[in-house]
Parts: sequence; C-alpha cells; structure tokens
Amino acid sequence: MEEKVITGKKHGMQALMGILLLYLLAVAIIVFSASTGNEHPFLILSCIVLCCAATLLLPGLKVLKPQEALVLTLFGRYTGTLKGEGFYFVNPFCTSLNPASKTKLSQSGDIKSLPVPAAGNSGDTSGSKKISLKIMTLNNSRQKINDCLGTPVDIGIAVTWRVVDTAKAVFNVDNYKEYLSLQCDSALRDIVRIYPYDVAPNVDTTGDGVADEGSLRGSSEVVAARIRDEIQKRVAQAGMEIVEARITYLAYATEIAAAMLQRQQASAIIDARKMIVDGAVGMVEMALERLNENHTVELDEERKAAMVSNLLVVLCGNHDAQPVVNSGSLY
Repeated sequence: MEEKVITGKKHGMQALMGILLLYLLAVAIIVFSASTGNEHPFLILSCIVLCCAATLLLPGLKVLKPQEALVLTLFGRYTGTLKGEGFYFVNPFCTSLNPASKTKLSQSGDIKSLPVPAAGNSGDTSGSKKISLKIMTLNNSRQKINDCLGTPVDIGIAVTWRVVDTAKAVFNVDNYKEYLSLQCDSALRDIVRIYPYDVAPNVDTTGDGVADEGSLRGSSEVVAARIRDEIQKRVAQAGMEIVEARITYLAYATEIAAAMLQRQQASAIIDARKMIVDGAVGMVEMALERLNENHTVELDEERKAAMVSNLLVVLCGNHDAQPVVNSGSLY
C-alpha cells in the first residue's frame, strides 16, 4: 500500500469559527425564546439540531505539530495521511489509526506498553494516534550470540530510525515498533555469526573465499554498516528508514570472560618477552662490538660466553640483578 498525502485541508480555524457560530446561534435562539416567552417546538428543535451539528463537526478538527503525521481511514478505507504542522479540518467521520500508539521503544530494554494519556494531554505522541516522523533511537537489550568460532559474546546495538511511509508502517505490519525491534535482534545475530570476536586465521568474513582480518573488535565500523544494511532490507516493507546502527557494547560472555582474559594476558606476556629478548641480544652484540673496536679488553671465547650469559640474565630478568664482585681470577 502506498502513502497518499492529503493536501489543502488546513481549514481548521475557519471550521472552528463556524462551529462556534453554530453554538452561538443556538444560544441566541434560546435567549430569544426565553425573553419573548415563545417556546415554539420548532425553535427548540432548531437549537438541538444546531448543537448536534456543531458537536459532530468537532472531531474533524486536527492539530499537528512539526514532524507528525496522522493516518486517516473512513469506514475502514484508507483515505490518506496528514503531514506537516497546521490546524486541519477533515471529514469528522474519519478515524485515525496507529497500532503502535501504546508501544514505546525503550532506551535501555526493547519495548514496553504505555497507558493511554488522559484526554487533552497532547504534549506527548506516545499513546496518541499521531505518528512521529522524527529520527528516533532503539537501544535493544544486550544479546548473547556465538561468533563464527563458536565463542559466546555479549553485544548491544543502538539503531537510529524514522518512519518514511506511514501507510506501510500502519497497514503492512501489525505493530511497526515491535516489528523493528524483532528485526534488529534477528539481523544482529545473522551478522555477528559471520565474524570472530578478534582476528583469527582462515576466516572469511566477506564471502569472497579469501581469508581476511575482519573481526567484531577490530572492524566495528564495517560490522555496524552491515548490520544497518541488513536491518534496512528487513524493515523496508514496513515503511521505515534505518539512519544508522552502532555497536554500543561488546565483550566476551561472562562464563568465558576469565579464561579469555588469561589468554590475552599470556599472549601479551609472550609478546613482551620476545621484545625484551630481542632487545637484550642486540645490546649484548653492541657491547661486544664496542669492546673489540676500542680494544678495551681481550676476551677469549669462554670469557665472552660468561659475559653474554651475565648480560642476558641482567637484561632479561624479572627482578633487579644482585651483582657478585669477583676479586680473584676467572679460573
């Protein structure tokens, strides 16, 4: 179903003046009848007809603020959508429709139902029949998903979205807010299962048959873009546009977090040790070259081996070296 925008209906003020005129006319007839003492049945009937006509016209008055829309149906048939701020007057028998009026997308936990606000409280579109066209944010609760290596990770996303086709949003799905939340969860699972949490060998995340270095932690921008595109494909039929999707939380699941932390610590220790050994060997080589160049001391192979051993112990040890002064001969 395609959206039909109703134009040329900004006659709310004129209609309001006409309704007030009908009420004033009915009051004038009552005052005239009371002052003259002429309570003719025709005058009473005229007052009743005028009051009923004015009351029936009142539901046709519609007020819209910026970035609001109203989907109208007449006896079950879609007649069009009011868009743009203004004071409108439409067929008073038209009814507005918004199946998601009692549903709010929470900023910290999916969706929840809200009570309908009291009559006259039009400051909030939540619970009203008006559809907001503003850019809104969905921050779904964190999910536990297995990555491509089977490692469970906790991940959460924030999705900014807006309604671009009110007819599709109202008539193509039962509740477009609940539909969006469900499709965000499903798309997130489908994309996360393609990537490892961290860079892993022999993993193809692009689908071209070549292993790459894509990961949830290192390629967050790429992953977020793919999540956005996947959600957009799913919600296009509901008349919604996904503006942006961002990963807001990413961590190993609780049950494996400690083991993964130990693994990361071991990897960091190994890398640090490798760097220390490489640096120590370079310093020993430099010390021997300087001693040979300056002819400071003549060392045979045994003394060189002892010197290399002592220097490596000093440079690679975890604690400060405790020197031992040799006051006699090496032999």
